[in-house]
Amino acid sequence: MKIGGLDIGTTGCKLTIFDAKGKQIDAAYQSYTIMRTGDKHEIDASALMNAVYKVIRELALKYNDIAGIGVTSFGESFVLTDEKGIPLSLSMLYTDPRGKEECQKLCSQLTIDKITSITGLYPHEMYSISKIMWIKKHQPDIYAHTKHIFLIEDFVVFNLTGNAQIDYSLAARTMAFDINLLAWSEKIFSTADIDVSLMSKSVASGTSAGKITPEIVEMTGLNCLCEIITVSHDQVAAVIGTGAFTGGIAIDGAGTVECLTPIFDSLPNIQALSKGSFAVVPYVMKGKYVAYAFSYTGGALLQWCIDTLAKDEKRIAEIKKTSVNELLESQLLNNEPTGILVLPHFAGAATPYMDTGSKGAIIGLTTAHTLADIYRACMEGVGYEMYLNYELMASTGIKFRSLNATGGGAHSKLWMQMKADILNLPITAQENVNAGTIGSAMLTGVAIGIYKDLSEAANLLVKKGETYYPCEEMHKKYMKIYQRYKGVYNAIRPLV
Repeated sequence: MKIGGLDIGTTGCKLTIFDAKGKQIDAAYQSYTIMRTGDKHEIDASALMNAVYKVIRELALKYNDIAGIGVTSFGESFVLTDEKGIPLSLSMLYTDPRGKEECQKLCSQLTIDKITSITGLYPHEMYSISKIMWIKKHQPDIYAHTKHIFLIEDFVVFNLTGNAQIDYSLAARTMAFDINLLAWSEKIFSTADIDVSLMSKSVASGTSAGKITPEIVEMTGLNCLCEIITVSHDQVAAVIGTGAFTGGIAIDGAGTVECLTPIFDSLPNIQALSKGSFAVVPYVMKGKYVAYAFSYTGGALLQWCIDTLAKDEKRIAEIKKTSVNELLESQLLNNEPTGILVLPHFAGAATPYMDTGSKGAIIGLTTAHTLADIYRACMEGVGYEMYLNYELMASTGIKFRSLNATGGGAHSKLWMQMKADILNLPITAQENVNAGTIGSAMLTGVAIGIYKDLSEAANLLVKKGETYYPCEEMHKKYMKIYQRYKGVYNAIRPLV
């Protein structure tokens, strides 16, 4: 018997297969395209669903005993469909600037404090409800024909099972879900003039949506007894996939987006956290929550640096059969901070600013600096941005003792040690950095009865890697530069 974790990201989906003892057996990945034209940032949900079918089919043809697949996805983006789940339009990404006026209107009618106290979110147009309001106002024909409003997780689950259900953590990314009552907020939907009945049923993370439909059996080759499990928002799945279930621990998600996610054993002070625009989200265990502090560009910033500036290094890395990341790290002459200030707002600013109009900046270059220096400075910039968030969290009384690191960035020993030194916290990298698929598989195994609970699942599936301990001398060096970094945003923003 095997289980699968399906992790649906912004630019691609990955299905990972595990056996009952937690050993990873196989994986399949399929990419898709996001479209950014002018003021529109969109994704074709039909293309995304076709990619899901492809990864399932690729592995189902190899393994006929897949008993369950858990689905986790990125947040905010929604799909308007007909009664059969066929999309009626392209889907807005969270970075799409549309919905700003609608968000302001919602705030004027309900107040920022009211929305925050209900949803755990500081209001912003990135969240779904404002963009749904924009659709209704500017594309009324599409809204009039809408029979379902899905986020990506429940869109996929519905297409596989015919059951429309969404977990609490992803529902919270709409800015229309009551995290106190764990239910859709009638107050917000009525004020937004959006029909709440179009939304999927909200359920706890790890709830089975039932068996796949006969059509999916024929299309993918999965056995007819395979169950589909509604997992969570991908950031929550990554927390689960590190085996962290109690307060005092936080997760450093070093993927395309850099996300710092502390765990709380009870509902934290939402109003205090809202001062940093930190989102509070229901966690997998009842009564527990997590919060998000994040930068839109974590690994994405390093990839920009490579794609834009390291074309020759890419070719050299191919010849040497190494990664361009490792090549650039090997070219650094020492382990000292660069002193270069990189504001990592290359896709706008996330927490604490939530300023989509902010732009990235690289300050302090000289002719003595190399590409490797700029690459390292990009790492440092992300580290400083997260320390800024960490300081703001600490000012509300929230502190954590250690970090679990996931995502592609956890492969970099340089970056892991740098983060430990900047944050002055020990960081443990996971042996398998794809924690989202592991968390998804863990919940799936529990849901179908392979594991009695998440603790048993974690003992089998979660494997800890190297722990990086902070160096006090390096922390002091970084903090001298960080004092200058704190002024960069306010200095640069009026100019761009």
